Amino acid sequence: MPLRAKVATSVSRTAAALSRAAGRGDGAVIGGWLGLKIDPDLLRNLSAGRAIALVSGTNGKTTTTRLAAAALSARGPVASNSFGANMPSGHTSALAGAGVTPFAVLEVDEHYLARVIEETHPHVVSLLNLSRDQLDRTEEVAMMAQMWRTVFAAHPEIHVVANADDPMVVWAAMHTTHLTWFSPGQRWLDDSWVCPGCGSGIERDGAQWWCTGCALRRPPAQWTVEDDGVTDPRGDWHLIRLQLPGQVNLGNAAAALATAAEFGVRPLEAVPRLATVASVAGRYAKVERDGRTIRLLLAKNPASWLEAFDMAEPAPTLLSINARIADGFDTSWLYDVDFSPLRDRMVLITGDRAYDLAVRLDVNDVPFRYVGTFSEAIQATPPGRLEVIANYTAFQDIRTELDRVN
Repeated sequence: MPLRAKVATSVSRTAAALSRAAGRGDGAVIGGWLGLKIDPDLLRNLSAGRAIALVSGTNGKTTTTRLAAAALSARGPVASNSFGANMPSGHTSALAGAGVTPFAVLEVDEHYLARVIEETHPHVVSLLNLSRDQLDRTEEVAMMAQMWRTVFAAHPEIHVVANADDPMVVWAAMHTTHLTWFSPGQRWLDDSWVCPGCGSGIERDGAQWWCTGCALRRPPAQWTVEDDGVTDPRGDWHLIRLQLPGQVNLGNAAAALATAAEFGVRPLEAVPRLATVASVAGRYAKVERDGRTIRLLLAKNPASWLEAFDMAEPAPTLLSINARIADGFDTSWLYDVDFSPLRDRMVLITGDRAYDLAVRLDVNDVPFRYVGTFSEAIQATPPGRLEVIANYTAFQDIRTELDRVN
C-alpha cells in the first residue's frame, strides 16, 4: 500500500484498540473514521488483493454476514465487520484490524451499497430483503429497489446472490448477468403488494408470486429452505443445525451457503461451520442473572418484530423502545406490528418511548406493566426465563447494563 495508507491503517488499529481499552465500544467506527480522514482512499487500498463478499438488506445482514464468514473460513482467514458497523468507517476498521487476509465478508447498510461496491470491487453481493425501516430519514422500499437496480446495471461483472421470495429484491437484481437465487421464504408481505416496475398488484399462491401487469414473477431458486435444512443446486438436502433460533435464521443460512459457494466452498465443508455461530453482536445471547435466564433479541422494524415473536419462548417478555438517531425518531411503525401473540404471557415495557408502546399494546388488548429500568424488570419477573425484545439503542442500553453488573 502507499505510505499514507500504511500510516492510516496503523492509526485506525490504534484508535480502535484504545476505544476498546477505555470501554467505549469495539472501536469499529472511530478507528475507520480516523483512518479515512488520513487517507480517503483507505477502504479501496485495504480491499485490493482480497476476494470480497458484501451482504445487504433491511433485516438479517449481521447474522448472514457472520454465517457467511464462518462458511468461507473453510478457504482461509476472513476479515469481517462482525459487530455490525456497516458503513464505510466500519468496513475500513474491520479490514485494517484484520491484517492481511485473502477473503472478506462485509455487512453493508443498504443505502451505502453503491459506494462500497465502487471502493471494494466485490466478487459477490448478497441481497437479503427490503422492507420499511426508519422512514423519517430513509427512502421508501421501492425507491431503495430502484437504487439497487441502478447499481447492478452499472456493474454487470458482479455475481449477485438474491432472495427469490422478495419481489423488491427480484426486480432490483433480475437483469444482473451473473445471478444465483435463494429461497428463504417470506412471512412479511406488507411492503411488496405493488410491483415496483409497473405499479400493478402482486398476486400470491403459496410460495409463488407474480405481477398482474408485467412479466415480473418469482424466479426458480437454486438454494431453498426445506424443513430443517437447505437444498443446494444439485438437489442435495443438508440438515442445518444452528445455535441461533428461529426459522428466519435457516433462511440466513441458505444465503450464507449460496454466498460461500461462489468462492468454491462446498456445502459439506460449510454446513458444520454454521453451527459454530452462537451469538451475533449480542443478539440471541443468553445471560444468567439473579435466577433468570435472559435472552436478548433485536427487532428494529415491523418485519423483524414479527420474526422476534416467533423466536421468543412463551415466557415473561420485556419490550424496550427508544427513538434516538440510530433508531429513527418516528415510532408510527409500531402500528404495523401485530402484538396479539403476546396476550397470553407476562409483558413488561420500558425505554424512552415506552408510552408509545403502551398505547399500541392497549389497542391490541395486550396487558402490560411499565418498568423504569432493566433491573426493575428482572425483579418484577419470577425466576426462570426472561425474553427481551428491543430496538437498536434500547438493545445496547440493556447490554451495557448487563456488562456493568458483570
